[in-house]
Amino acid sequence: MTTVSSVPTTTTNTNVSQALNNTEIASNFTTFLQLLTTQLKNQDPLSPMDTNQFTQQLVQFAQVEQQMKSNDELSTLVSLQQTAQATAALSYVGSTVVVDGSTTQLSSGSATWSLTSTKPANATITITDSTGQTVYTGATAVSAGTQNFVWNGHGNNGQLYPDGTYTLTATAVDATGQSVAVSTQIQAVVDSVDLTQNPPVLSINGQNYTMDKIKRIVKSN
Repeated sequence: MTTVSSVPTTTTNTNVSQALNNTEIASNFTTFLQLLTTQLKNQDPLSPMDTNQFTQQLVQFAQVEQQMKSNDELSTLVSLQQTAQATAALSYVGSTVVVDGSTTQLSSGSATWSLTSTKPANATITITDSTGQTVYTGATAVSAGTQNFVWNGHGNNGQLYPDGTYTLTATAVDATGQSVAVSTQIQAVVDSVDLTQNPPVLSINGQNYTMDKIKRIVKSN
């Protein structure tokens, strides 16, 4: 069952802040007009306002008006962007994605990680359960690039561990004994999306990820 949190509070707070800013600018704009009108009505006909000074005031008037219009347009753009982000996030719910990470779910005796190595190496794999206890250690050869490592849920003692959350750590060395960097990724289903966050947050394997963390989407069989 998927869940979606609605009524984004961040968006609401942003809108309130923008409304207050627009109100303040509009108040200043009105005050400026009143001062300019009063000045024109009460100037001495025999000694009218200097042309340059009057022109400068008109320029200021135009700048304030332009700022108000720009703020309105920016508010519209921000609202459209937030709506687009929410729509994109919702489209991920139920999809199988790949993200950087080392913790995934063992389900029906199978857990899969993607290992990415910079070059061929011999890797030592350590898998721990949710309490931090080591349940499996083993060695495997990795090639340059990305490959999957599938664990069948059996520990070194032959015990079949129950479904749950498990974390994999990989260290590797090349043929000369030099350390080789190996990164881990997990493949899992997006369970839900939290639209109250900005940007929206996806829940994957009980952990939160923003959309930019997604490496690729895997087509369901």
